[in-house]
Amino acid sequence: MHRLTVFGVTGRMGQAVLRAVREGGEFAVSGAVASAGSASLGRDAVLDGSACGIRVSADAAAALRGASVALDFSAAAAVSDHAAACAAAGVPLVVGTTGLEPRALEALREAAARVAVLVAPNTSIGVNLLERLAVLAVRGLGQAFDVEILEAHHRAKRDAPSGTALRLGEAIAAARGERLAEHALYERHGDPGPRPDGAIGFAVVRGGDIVGEHTVLFAGDGERIELTHRATDRMIFARGALRAASWIVGRAPGLYRMQDVLGL
Repeated sequence: MHRLTVFGVTGRMGQAVLRAVREGGEFAVSGAVASAGSASLGRDAVLDGSACGIRVSADAAAALRGASVALDFSAAAAVSDHAAACAAAGVPLVVGTTGLEPRALEALREAAARVAVLVAPNTSIGVNLLERLAVLAVRGLGQAFDVEILEAHHRAKRDAPSGTALRLGEAIAAARGERLAEHALYERHGDPGPRPDGAIGFAVVRGGDIVGEHTVLFAGDGERIELTHRATDRMIFARGALRAASWIVGRAPGLYRMQDVLGL
């Protein structure tokens, strides 16, 4: 049985991970971490339901003692410190937190020199298959079709476009032999003029309790192809994260993706 530390345990995804752990018998929670200002410090990690016996702590190093693997669904600003703590403790890390800044990405690269690190903007199995299908579509359609990525999430989501939408854009750009930064189109208002050739456009919706929707639209002359994934239950991300956590235990140091977990 793998011993699991959960960063961001008091958030919606952290609590979903605890529920997913209880669905199977592969993991036991050994550490639960929240921010130093959390009102849940010292409480049982399960905030609503039967207690698990693990108390919420702000001490990452202590929470990692004896852990086989760690999952991070915390705030983007905390990821750098968590990565450093995992590297120091020799514990592999799966990061599902989105909106990561360059500092956090560099910290993850540094940690990956010492432990296995898997960065997954979306841990859904279906979304990662969507990425693969989008790449196959690009290779078949070439430059004749315009590409737009549409995403929708709940009103409380802070980053936009979503990490998943950006990852889809990066994969599409790479399949065309390009960099997303050179072709991404994030804003349209007023009179922006005709659509630039080769642009990868993004559209964002925020509202209600939408768990997550992503569509890759390929628009050509006289036809279009739409590839869509809709998440209706946050548990799909928790289950996918545990699958990634199980896969990464025992892996050599390095940076990995969900595509590696799925063999795509």
